[in-house]
Amino acid sequence: MLSVQQIKAKKKSVRRNLWLEKLLAIIAFVNLILVGFDLSYIPWRDFYFAEAPTIVKYYDQVKGIEPHRETQRYLNKVEQLETQVEQTGLPSPEVEKLLQQLRQLSNEMIEDNPFDVAGKTGSLAKIKRLMRLHVANFNNRSIEASAHEAFTLFWSQLYLSQADWQKEVSFFNTQLRPLIETNYYRDIGENSQFVDNFWLVDLPFVVIFSLDFLIRTFFISLRNRLSWLEAMLRRWYDILLLIPVLRWLRVIPVTIRLYQSQLLNLEPVRSQINRDFVANFAEEITEIVGIRIIDQLQEAIKNGNISRWLLRSKNGTYIDINNTHEISAIASRIVKLSVDQVLPKIKPDVEALIYYNLQTILNQSPVYKQLQNVPGVSNLPKQLASEIAKSAYSAIVNITEDRTSAKMWQQLTDNFSKTLETELQKEHNLKEIQNLLVDLLEEIKINYVQNIPEGGIEEILEESEQIRRIKRKR
Repeated sequence: MLSVQQIKAKKKSVRRNLWLEKLLAIIAFVNLILVGFDLSYIPWRDFYFAEAPTIVKYYDQVKGIEPHRETQRYLNKVEQLETQVEQTGLPSPEVEKLLQQLRQLSNEMIEDNPFDVAGKTGSLAKIKRLMRLHVANFNNRSIEASAHEAFTLFWSQLYLSQADWQKEVSFFNTQLRPLIETNYYRDIGENSQFVDNFWLVDLPFVVIFSLDFLIRTFFISLRNRLSWLEAMLRRWYDILLLIPVLRWLRVIPVTIRLYQSQLLNLEPVRSQINRDFVANFAEEITEIVGIRIIDQLQEAIKNGNISRWLLRSKNGTYIDINNTHEISAIASRIVKLSVDQVLPKIKPDVEALIYYNLQTILNQSPVYKQLQNVPGVSNLPKQLASEIAKSAYSAIVNITEDRTSAKMWQQLTDNFSKTLETELQKEHNLKEIQNLLVDLLEEIKINYVQNIPEGGIEEILEESEQIRRIKRKR
């Protein structure tokens, strides 16, 4: 028995371990969020660029991303143009020189496709389409003009002066600049893969998880007397926190840790998964097992194994472990229980049954009807029923207790058994019984075993779940 102090110390240790489990689970959850953000960063960088530019500014360094020189030079040149127009006005030699450079850069951008490295060729296609549509709407120009022609026209003094400089610059800054700004260049490492320094962010978490894994599995091996490798296999899912590839699989150990630390209630999900799994396989497994058992019984009957077992053939290979004929022993035990315990208790019922039948028979006799007025005759059926019951019970008791009666009863049962065995061993009798048993089992298999799916697996599962709920409440 544990003392009060030991129980308190144990509870305190459990609470401390639970807080440690919760802390490690929260750390694992934070790591999973970082992994999810890292996996989504490249596909969703445009979204992050628009909604969280500060994060993009720093996280680009982790992914080896830097502004693309060609598209950045293009945007810088547009900014220089805006500044120059404010200083000297649109119709000036300095502005014309910048417009000429922009026309050249536009042609180079279309030809070289600097968006290809970032996988954003679609952005370039959208830029060209927007420019063509915008220029085509001016003076009802044909939409069939090429992208080269559209950019050449757009970056001209004549067009900008006629179409309103402020309006056109606003179009570029609101429609085209965001598409050009999201383009980037990403370094390629010595392994011919894009540079990715997320492992530096992930390294502190991996160190924590590694130490936790080693310490946890070490104590598991001591507590359960397992090898360290076997203990590690018991915590196989924690290994997913340590490997630097397929990091999205960390959702498995993180979910398990949150559940084990009681930060996440997965009991309804677990119950439903177990229920679905059992429901899907229990029907088939039960049906297969049932059919297999019946098939084996049928095979045993056909081969004669059942008859040899029942008849205890001396030529058979049946192994007797206690030198006892269990069927005979069971029958003898049932008879003894019936005589010693059952018959005395049902004696009044037997007397009532005998009395009823005697009364019925005597009432049909005219002589008895005439003698009913004689004193004592009316009680005769009841007395006879009692005497018959007593006599029958005494006879049965004598059979079991009297040595001569018992010997005669044993001789009777032995002769009956031998005669039955002899008759059953006859080919035609044995064959007929075997065929009937095989057919009976086949009918059971067809009518019951193969209809198990209709028998209510869902009801069985519901009953099992109710029993588990009752146990948990206790």
